[in-house]
Amino acid sequence: MASRVLYLLGCAAPPVLRVADVLGDAQRAGWDVCLGLTPTAAHWLSGQLPELEQQTGHPVRSHYKMPGQPDAWPPATAALVAPATFNTVNQWALGITEKFVVGFAAEAIGKGIPLVTMPCVNAAFARHPQFGNSLETLRRAGVRVLYGEGGFVPNAPGRGRPDAFPWELALAAAEEAAGDAGLPE
Repeated sequence: MASRVLYLLGCAAPPVLRVADVLGDAQRAGWDVCLGLTPTAAHWLSGQLPELEQQTGHPVRSHYKMPGQPDAWPPATAALVAPATFNTVNQWALGITEKFVVGFAAEAIGKGIPLVTMPCVNAAFARHPQFGNSLETLRRAGVRVLYGEGGFVPNAPGRGRPDAFPWELALAAAEEAAGDAGLPE
């Protein structure tokens, strides 16, 4: 089993529907992958959750564990929040942690866990002033944000291309973040 643990934390944007392929790519790169999903993303993938758990060997998490319950996942080497929706990016930057995915990502900043995010928003959401503020807040907190050239470039509303989401860039950035933190690649 891989000694490096990647927390892949996905949100309800169409590229999350390809998460099984992304898990496979990460595993072939030597990661032990734990999959966390926002509640809506978990709903979208509800028919695939047993297969995703079998593929990773870990429970798929979309809710916080109960107090006193042991953690079902090994400690993270790095975390990748992708695709990250407008809602998730803003909640994360503002510290609104009602969702497990956002709560983990917010706490990971303070724990020094290497974090990468690749937003997936349309151009209309991207023009909202809070979105740019949130991206800047996350960058200042040490999160590697893959947005714009060299990351995700937004499309016009209704013109998304989920199959073109650059997952390979996100996984490469997670590798780099782990290496930058002095962790084995």
